[in-house]
Amino acid sequence: QVQLAESGGGLVQTGGSLRLSCAVSGLTFSSYSMGWFRQAPGKEREFVAVVKWYGTARYSADSVKGRFTISRDNAKKMLYLQMNSLRPEDTAVYYCAAGFMNGGYDYWGQGTPVTVSS
Repeated sequence: QVQLAESGGGLVQTGGSLRLSCAVSGLTFSSYSMGWFRQAPGKEREFVAVVKWYGTARYSADSVKGRFTISRDNAKKMLYLQMNSLRPEDTAVYYCAAGFMNGGYDYWGQGTPVTVSS
């Protein structure tokens, strides 16, 4: 059974930092591209960042470039999102997702909420 479990969300002031984690089990982690998505209240889910299954390619949305860093630890089957210089517009539920190699995302976590106060 595949499981993705996010943690690390919370309440932070503008300009603060948070580190999200996603623990993965039940799949061959090194064969999956891993992504972070977010959904703000009343808005559609949007892409935040991805790290490819081969680990050397990372992409992020323009809105978070220079502030958020995605990383993975294949040995621990963990995905991370370091979020710095947080803004109120970053407030959302953050989800991790797994997609086999370069395919679509097959598995999703339950999400962890992030609230940035002004």
